[in-house]
Amino acid sequence: MSAAAIAPAARESLLGRSDAVVKLAGALLLTAVLVVSADPVTSGVVLAGELVLLGLTGQRPFALLLRAWPVVLAALVSGWATVLLAEDSGPVLLDLGVTELSAGAVSAGAAIALRGLALALPGLMVVLSTDPTDLADGLAQTVRLPARFVLASLAALRLVGVMFTEWNTLAMARRARGAGSGRGPVAALREFGGQAFTLLVQSLRRATRLSVTMEARGFGAGPRTWARVPHRSWRDAAVLAGCAAVAAAGPSVSLLVGAHRFIWA
Repeated sequence: MSAAAIAPAARESLLGRSDAVVKLAGALLLTAVLVVSADPVTSGVVLAGELVLLGLTGQRPFALLLRAWPVVLAALVSGWATVLLAEDSGPVLLDLGVTELSAGAVSAGAAIALRGLALALPGLMVVLSTDPTDLADGLAQTVRLPARFVLASLAALRLVGVMFTEWNTLAMARRARGAGSGRGPVAALREFGGQAFTLLVQSLRRATRLSVTMEARGFGAGPRTWARVPHRSWRDAAVLAGCAAVAAAGPSVSLLVGAHRFIWA
């Protein structure tokens, strides 16, 4: 996912102007429903609703998913692995010789893939549409979390965009020096590993400098005051109601078609 995916326009959208804690509560509602449900109908309905909510960030949902391809790839890989490893049940849909794909195994794989992707989207919506400072203000003043935890979370969120930029910069610098010019999957994996290790080292150095700077400026030394007070409006109620409606629609539709299954069943 590139830094371009975190567009400033998302912060000015309907979802972007909503209260950060309200969006976080809505994301938790969606996540809770997906965590306790294991059937593909619930995951599919919630995923469809999340794509609609994702459009409220001012982004095109499917274009954004293309930029967030690692998340989609991880969901597909987990689903395919479940299809291969799940116990066969129901009619055989495809005979590959060394293994057979049954209807039950395919259903289980589809449920895992849809559930994984649906679990990732609420966090993506919050990150895209929320200014880290607004989230910190809400966590400190509304949820009443400790200031040390809030400030650490604020610093971490601020560095997400920095890491995207540094990753692209490292890639261009390595290409300029001729590194990673080999072809093939082995060379690509070696290049990814070297670039990831370099980014890890830079991140540790940046975290050390940031920690020393924050301590020198008195962060975490005692009670703090807050310059901005969160204000809520009708859009916050609409966002929370929309998330609650999507969260309720998933298991409701699944129960109507007789497909709902809890994760422990």
